[in-house]
Amino acid sequence: MPPSLWITGSTRSGKTTRLIEQLATWGAALQAEFAPTANPAQPGASLLVFAAIGDNRLVLSEHIAAATQGRYAVTTTTPAGFIQDEVILFWPLLVERLALKAQFPLKLRPENEQELATRLWRHQLDQGPLQAEGWREYDLVRRSLDFLQLAALGGIPAEEIAPMLKDGLLPGVGAESLWAGIGAALLEWRDWCLERGLLPYGVMTELYWRYLLPHPTYQAQLKQRFCAVLADDVDDYPAIARDWFEHFLALEIPALFTYNPNGQTRLGLGADPDYLAGLSDRCQIETLPPSNHSALVTELGDSLVNWVQEPLSMPELPASIQSIQAVSRGQLLRQTAEAIAEMVHQGQVAAADIAVVGPGLDAIARYTLIDILSQRGIAVESLGDQRPPVTSPLVRALLTLLALVYTGLGRLISREDVAEMLVVLSQAPSRTAEQPWFELVRIDPVRAELLADHCFAPDPQQPKLLPVDRFPRWDRLGYQATQAYEEILHWIADQQQQQQQRLLRNAVTLIDRAVQRFLWQGNHLSYDQLAVLRELIETAQYYWEIEGRLQQYERQAIATSAASPHADVERFIRLLRSGTVTANPHPVRALAERQGITLTTVYQYRVQHLSHRWHFWLDAGSPRWLTGTAMLLGAPLFLQSWSGRTWTMTDTEQFNDANLARLLRDLLARATERLYLCHSDLAISGQEQVGPLLTLVQASQGVTAG
Repeated sequence: MPPSLWITGSTRSGKTTRLIEQLATWGAALQAEFAPTANPAQPGASLLVFAAIGDNRLVLSEHIAAATQGRYAVTTTTPAGFIQDEVILFWPLLVERLALKAQFPLKLRPENEQELATRLWRHQLDQGPLQAEGWREYDLVRRSLDFLQLAALGGIPAEEIAPMLKDGLLPGVGAESLWAGIGAALLEWRDWCLERGLLPYGVMTELYWRYLLPHPTYQAQLKQRFCAVLADDVDDYPAIARDWFEHFLALEIPALFTYNPNGQTRLGLGADPDYLAGLSDRCQIETLPPSNHSALVTELGDSLVNWVQEPLSMPELPASIQSIQAVSRGQLLRQTAEAIAEMVHQGQVAAADIAVVGPGLDAIARYTLIDILSQRGIAVESLGDQRPPVTSPLVRALLTLLALVYTGLGRLISREDVAEMLVVLSQAPSRTAEQPWFELVRIDPVRAELLADHCFAPDPQQPKLLPVDRFPRWDRLGYQATQAYEEILHWIADQQQQQQQRLLRNAVTLIDRAVQRFLWQGNHLSYDQLAVLRELIETAQYYWEIEGRLQQYERQAIATSAASPHADVERFIRLLRSGTVTANPHPVRALAERQGITLTTVYQYRVQHLSHRWHFWLDAGSPRWLTGTAMLLGAPLFLQSWSGRTWTMTDTEQFNDANLARLLRDLLARATERLYLCHSDLAISGQEQVGPLLTLVQASQGVTAG
């Protein structure tokens, strides 16, 4: 067996390249050694390759394919994907081990998990122990489910959550009765899910480490299926990943791990880098030299971090670090965009070589920067711009259509909803890709409002669209608008009739029919429109798949009021309108090389391992740089290194300081040539900004847009 390797190095030091080289080296020998001979039907063992998140897995897969030309059997996955696949694949072992009902398991998406847990805990939320002063109901449910997931990722039994919260959180965070209530509710939730074969990620993760991983039959299968394991960026992996990696090592399966001490981007979100670092004791260690790709890192080294942590003297910054400063944030956004546009048009830098990175990017900042730069002819790629599907007029129109077809949903729609639906659903068929849909609607907004005012009959049980002649001056609508309205009217009537005859299986079928009839029709929908419609249909499919499973069990345990005959449709509409479901209408990674400016948050930029020649750090004076990524409540308690004592404000400050130091070293290594610190004296709230990077802003040379 070749020795297992632990490869450590700072950002962009070549760890992933080294992993791919070693994979190619191991590939031929290991494939030959573990290839089956007795059973030709059994596929050969493959090399199992991990990446921290799905986007990194796609990039890593492409690089492996290019380097090996498909010569070896390689399985790429993520820690989350591996757990889910293994639990589903070996579900019969869990059914036997836990005496569960033999039924195919269904994965729960976060929005389904949130909604079902809220319904299950309704009595406790209204009258029982699940009440906390200052906590919204949504936040209480979300934090409780996060506790379950953090415990599962840390290899901690769910039964230990309540005492850990009581011992580890300050009394002002919540009462002891709250933690006891949350602990009991989570056990109830876990058992409720297992009884019905529903698997949220937290429950699935606990099943894996607690019951499946120690199973001898499963461990024997690991030996047969995988001949080597390689894991990139294990500093972003949860604690339980070390458990299954140690099982691989115990089975004499060679392993390779890469580790970035300046990474740890998911610390506070379930990762436990210090615990994963313990794997190095069982490996041959290779330390890669620091990156020489970034002039900023080479020139400054650790000096910049020291200046931020101990601002006792004004640092002398090189010309490669400059600042853009303004009084208000609105002025800062405009000055930043204008400065970037001028630099690009002067040929100083290509748009694709620029990244605008901030600790948090609100909708105003994204819109302002994209709008100004687009007007100057510069493309912008906004990463991580997750918006709820309900922000799309296409989705809102389809939800309004559901409320018109199904009875008892009249309170969910207004005249404004109906007018918007008429505009969206009145597209002319077979337009070209160059013609935007809003220019080819047959019912314009003015006529749509007239129709909604005169031909929409609101009713709590059965709202209706009336015939067009109910509008006294319907002749003013014109032939095209009248024809389009009557088509919509007749289509709704047909669907209502089929629904009454039980020819509509569920709302997913109705949504698909509406998309085919009114939105597709051979039209060239844009990428963002297709993406948001795919997300809507996928969400609906998940939702009714879960609803179908629940109907097999007692309805009274979780059903809402029987006042609405279509309570499932009502809940689905409310779920979408609440914004719980998010979509990303823009591709996370362009199919071709990026041609525009990258606009993203610090977390998204770091976790996707991006790098650019020039960086613009937005809101450089913001205190949010200190926290980096949002730490989940109680996350440090679920780390293997937790001492068992109460987590204090001093602990949080030390945690944030260490996180800021890693963040700065990591980002500096990703900016290869120049850095601009973009600072406004006042935040968007009007408060003065006094963040940890303010010393650097004041010491830098200012530039202005020409």
